Amino acid sequence: MLAVTAVVAFAQWLAGLPLLADVALLAALYTVAADRPRRVAVAGAVILECGAVLAAVRWGASAPVTFASLSGAVVAALVTGLYVRARRAHVASLVERAARLEFERDQQALLAAAAERARISRDMHDVVAHSLAVVVSLANGATAKLGRDPEQSREALESISEIGRQALADTRRLLSVLRAEEAIAERTQQPGIEQIADLVGHADSTGLAATLTVRGDPVPVAVGLALAAYRIVQEAITNTIKHAEGATSAAVELTWTPRCLQITVTDDGHCTRRPADSPGGIGLVGIRERAALYDGTATAGPRQQGGWQVSATIPLTGQDQQ
Repeated sequence: MLAVTAVVAFAQWLAGLPLLADVALLAALYTVAADRPRRVAVAGAVILECGAVLAAVRWGASAPVTFASLSGAVVAALVTGLYVRARRAHVASLVERAARLEFERDQQALLAAAAERARISRDMHDVVAHSLAVVVSLANGATAKLGRDPEQSREALESISEIGRQALADTRRLLSVLRAEEAIAERTQQPGIEQIADLVGHADSTGLAATLTVRGDPVPVAVGLALAAYRIVQEAITNTIKHAEGATSAAVELTWTPRCLQITVTDDGHCTRRPADSPGGIGLVGIRERAALYDGTATAGPRQQGGWQVSATIPLTGQDQQ
């Protein structure tokens, strides 16, 4: 349209007929500057400047004044069009950025949901596997001693009932995380380092000589770190009860230093398990992940002197202690 209008205006100039319709050239230049690349708009402005020179020479009473006024109109149309084009591009970039941020927000929500499901899965595995392993071991012991020692069998059955109730409570607490109204209140009621003694007591009640040794001076730690330590010990004891063939003893050691908490769980059973860094085995993988969550490390494998050992080191520096 700008090219056609310029050709018509030039023919008009040749015919010597000045018309107010020449204003259409400015409207066409504005449209080109607003919708086309900058080099095209500049080329159109150069064409109109040439027309301004021709018009000033033929029709202006004072050629410089006429040229200045016409050039001002051309520049105004060009600048206005370029500004509108830049404004549109800015708005489009804002819309694109908002859409991208919205997409990233949705992705973050999906990742957070996946992480929460993985956390619930690990906790469910720890609770159910440990509780069932202890219950099965107690049930076998109670059955074996039912005729010879009824009193000890009764104590084993009572322990089964207590562990079962605790497992049900833990399962309800974990599942309640899926309900937003109860999530915050329930998630604060997590087991910690103080409850490790209960894990050792449960293992000891199954007939396994389990001991707990604490070295150094314990310090208050964050709830999440305490839960990670508890779950690591729980998984290690569960593996001993379920997989350590011929195991007669298990030892849990908590070593406190100013910089870290070292957890060691050993047993004297035969090695029928895989190391924590091998594929498969959600429990041992969970041990490594729980330690890594707090910038710690964890290993699991057979000992040279026989048996199995799970070791984890969790740094205490830089953690939000409470």
